[in-house]
Amino acid sequence: MQALGDAAQYIKISGSGKNSLDFHIAYYIGELAAKEPNAYFHIISHDSGFDPLIKHLKSKKIKAQREQDLAEIPAFQMSAATSNDEKVVAIVKNLSGRGQSRPRKVKTLSNTINSLFNENLSEQQLVALIKELEQKKYIKVSNGNISYHLPQKS
Repeated sequence: MQALGDAAQYIKISGSGKNSLDFHIAYYIGELAAKEPNAYFHIISHDSGFDPLIKHLKSKKIKAQREQDLAEIPAFQMSAATSNDEKVVAIVKNLSGRGQSRPRKVKTLSNTINSLFNENLSEQQLVALIKELEQKKYIKVSNGNISYHLPQKS
């Protein structure tokens, strides 16, 4: 975090109750979401007790996700993915974590895939990735609609 310099700060919390840290995290996400409405928040924790908070934030159109490890953050995975196989693995992991909020149309899936990677993918690359998802039976495309057969997120 020190490498981020002024773009990050340490916050000393007060109190030491059972959920003290959890409440502080919820407070600061709310404060930051009000200042930065387009921000995306990642809570790194094995504690599934954050999941109701995440669900509530999403219902308020605040982008948030809980990961168990920093390496699970899609932006870190996507920037390192170079081959189509690596990209497919990263896409499947991302889609698996979306639950019912997965894209339902091919165009929306293309846009979603493109937004996952640091570089803009060409139309040809997007078509190839979607075709590969189909060939590996992760998705089925029928009349522009998509159905999913993804592994459950662990």
